[in-house]
Amino acid sequence: MIVRRALAVWLLIIAAETVHGILRGFFLVPIVGEMRAGRIGMPVGALIILLITLWCITWIRAHRVGELIGVGALWVALSFLFEVLIGLYGRGYSMERILAEYDLSRGGLMPIGLAFMLFCPFVAARLRGMTF
Repeated sequence: MIVRRALAVWLLIIAAETVHGILRGFFLVPIVGEMRAGRIGMPVGALIILLITLWCITWIRAHRVGELIGVGALWVALSFLFEVLIGLYGRGYSMERILAEYDLSRGGLMPIGLAFMLFCPFVAARLRGMTF
């Protein structure tokens, strides 16, 4: 039951992040460029994820730390797969181009976002006052 609910929340997160990315590309990239728009968008995206998680965390019904981290790990795996598939088939990017987004030394921010996503269910549960 936790996995189905976690998957449903992930779908909500990915839909919100997709809209966020489209709006960022449409409005922000032409003004500040791709790199700067990404730097601005990363904390905004993290806030979107946190707000959705805060709203849904009790509904997911994960009550132990391991369950919460498991939910985050599921979200990370699904998000990575989603990004790769969209990059390869939606945008026609090479795998090298996609993986560059995961290279901190080249300015890629995805590892930071995914690390945040991994711990977000735990953080949201704590912020909602859930005890373990």
